[in-house]
Amino acid sequence: MLQRDEIARPFSLVAELTYRCPLRCPYCSNPLNWQGEAYRQELATADWLRVIREARQLGVLQLGLTGGEPLLRNDLEILVETAAELGLYTTLVTAGTLLTTQRATKLRALGLEHIQISIQDSRAMESDRIAGMRSFEQKIAAAGRVKELGLPLTLNFVLHRHNLDRIAEMIALAETLQADRVELANTQYYGWALHNQNALLPTREQLANAEQVVQAAQKRGKIPMGILYVIPDYYADYPKPCMGGWGSRTLIVTPNGDGLPCQAAMAIPNLEFGNVRDRTLDWIWFESAGMNRFRGTSWMPEPCQSCDRQMVDWGGCRCQAFLLTQDESATDPVCHLSPHHTQIQSILARLPRQAEQFVYRDCDQ
Repeated sequence: MLQRDEIARPFSLVAELTYRCPLRCPYCSNPLNWQGEAYRQELATADWLRVIREARQLGVLQLGLTGGEPLLRNDLEILVETAAELGLYTTLVTAGTLLTTQRATKLRALGLEHIQISIQDSRAMESDRIAGMRSFEQKIAAAGRVKELGLPLTLNFVLHRHNLDRIAEMIALAETLQADRVELANTQYYGWALHNQNALLPTREQLANAEQVVQAAQKRGKIPMGILYVIPDYYADYPKPCMGGWGSRTLIVTPNGDGLPCQAAMAIPNLEFGNVRDRTLDWIWFESAGMNRFRGTSWMPEPCQSCDRQMVDWGGCRCQAFLLTQDESATDPVCHLSPHHTQIQSILARLPRQAEQFVYRDCDQ
């Protein structure tokens, strides 16, 4: 276990204000049991204000307000105002369907500095089908409001087998909407996405074509802050570092107050992180057993322990390792050196010729 003075302070706080959302996206990363009693008891305004203040004291510089749909919280304006007063850079991550002109204007006036809007596809009919409700027109209108207010706009397109062939259209849409930044993130398989794996996993041919399209768009340079393109883990030779390294940069607080190193960490049983209702953020970050469990390199098995990428990917994703092997300490099966890599190969070999239909996320506002 690392000593306190060996642990870096968090750079970002991701405040998951609620798991409620009007959309039903089949790739949602929120937990399958989000409607259970544990997550129904959302933190009160006073709790979130204390969390934001403690985060600033801890050294956090960026605050992401997300969910679910954070605009379902009536106290969002109070949280933004407090964060701005403390000098935190604030980002609102939203589906956009509830971002009215009045509310966007007020949030801007209170100090909100950046808005990210998710769009499910380049075409209205397909986007609405993926979202499970009519929403495309509202999203486009919301993007326009963000630009009218002079706020930086990020557009996030979650990619998968049902929309990857239209990636050129998505980039063209982002250019038309004058997005400042674009995230083209292939689905990662946790939560509802794991439940929909056979419906969402793209083919190698789709990925090869998409990569060429993205490279051409990056050279074109019409997106000022660039295009981030993330391939699916299952097709990578090496795993991605978990959030830049488990418990190294980002602290997540869930709607019920659990403090986590990544959004999917609750999928690993028997890890204790602490809850902000009865622990400070300082204690959760530095002292909790769960946050310290995979810091550093001493916990790593072989081949990670002898690998020269040891401090590049940090053993890969702990949640993915658990979901695929039932052992959270295993080398991420995504890595081609992992003794469990055959599991990834088997999943890809079983990929159906025709994509399956979605199982939509349960919807409850």
